[in-house]
Amino acid sequence: MTINKEPILKTGRASAQDKASATDQAARQIIATDEAQRAKKTERLRLLREAQESATPVELPTVTKRKSRAKA
Repeated sequence: MTINKEPILKTGRASAQDKASATDQAARQIIATDEAQRAKKTERLRLLREAQESATPVELPTVTKRKSRAKA
């Protein structure tokens, strides 16, 4: 077995820019995942609504005449 001269763990500190980049990348990944899930759910609900609307007949509301007020 050969011995590596490189340390297994980095002893140096990560720069602020590296930390910000990692955080930004993680946040963008979470946002993209949420957006994809939301779009998928919206499409599923839209299809269900369209199927339900086509299955039930549309009833028009009946118009009732209002009595006019007596003028004082």
